[in-house]
Amino acid sequence: MQQSLPKLKEVFQLSYMEAMLVQSAFFFAYFVASIPASRLIYKFGYVRSAIIGLFVMAIGCLAFIPATKIHMFAAFLSALFILAVGVTIIQVVTNPLLTQLGKAETVSSRLTLGHAFNSLGTTIAPYFGAIIILGSIATVDTSQLSSIEMTAYLQQESSVISHAYTGIAIVIAIFCILLARFRNDGPKNLSSSAHISLSASLSLLKSPRFALGFICLFLYVGAEVTIGSILVNYLSQAEIMNISAEHAGKLVAFYWGGAMIARFLCSALMKIITPAKLLALFSIAVMALLFTSSTLRGNIAGITILAVGFFNSIMFPTIFSLASKHLKERAAEGSGILCCGIVGGAIVPPLTGLVADISSLSTSLYVPIICYLGIWVFSIFCSQQGD
Repeated sequence: MQQSLPKLKEVFQLSYMEAMLVQSAFFFAYFVASIPASRLIYKFGYVRSAIIGLFVMAIGCLAFIPATKIHMFAAFLSALFILAVGVTIIQVVTNPLLTQLGKAETVSSRLTLGHAFNSLGTTIAPYFGAIIILGSIATVDTSQLSSIEMTAYLQQESSVISHAYTGIAIVIAIFCILLARFRNDGPKNLSSSAHISLSASLSLLKSPRFALGFICLFLYVGAEVTIGSILVNYLSQAEIMNISAEHAGKLVAFYWGGAMIARFLCSALMKIITPAKLLALFSIAVMALLFTSSTLRGNIAGITILAVGFFNSIMFPTIFSLASKHLKERAAEGSGILCCGIVGGAIVPPLTGLVADISSLSTSLYVPIICYLGIWVFSIFCSQQGD
């Protein structure tokens, strides 16, 4: 999705703030669909809920085809929202499932390892996304095109996105068929009723740990999505690395690759260092890297922001596991509430884009720095509680 931003920015001639609405459409789905998704688990179980999520994802991907035909930005956002609802269901299903498949004291390590395999996909995707989606940005000078040629070019560029998502829909459909053959529906220790009221679910927020964890997920996802969204534009700036959008898109693989490597390493490291302490160290490291990138220029500014991926690695699974500690049979319910916090990915990026439009991309990095400061506070809180 993030590889599509520079393409959409070009096709629809968007400002940074407008381009960030793509992220808003995607991550607002978490706020809308997370709690209903947790209800699916109680009613259908983990595996069948995952199949439903994959099916919705495939529909969202296919919705890009008509969106391309009518060539409206709002249609692209609508298709993306449907896709995001499916992703939300998958997220709500997998996180509590991983927390229950083993000992309580190794939850953070287990979640981090699980997310490491997710990072494998986010490492490979940017490279191919750069070739498939961003390649023509690097080769076509739109200022030399006539109005008729420009219209034809923009229609062609829109179709590139729809073709990419059609391919994704086919892959998702295959996974859906394979998963449907799986008979074990996961842990059975769910709450007895699938009709838990919203107020009962929200009562979980009365716990300071859970409430702070919710806020932290909001801040973290907002910061992570912001950085991932601006990377291509940031690296390709003349004062940073002065490279093409396609080249910058390929370098994004190092950002996600760092996260993947760190997750595999830290899943073992967390058996030695407590997750809360590691979270504190990594949040400080990210703030230092972002501050360095925002104040310096040239390759060092590009390298330091790419290095953020390594230290981002443990944050989501660690925050999630620390916040959901002791939930037990309310794990699916808690997952639905916590995943609502992912709506930070819909709110923080446009704010960052607004700062970038007013000032610069370098200055806008102070927005995620503030987010990571909040994460550091949560890690200290958990450390003081002995985690």
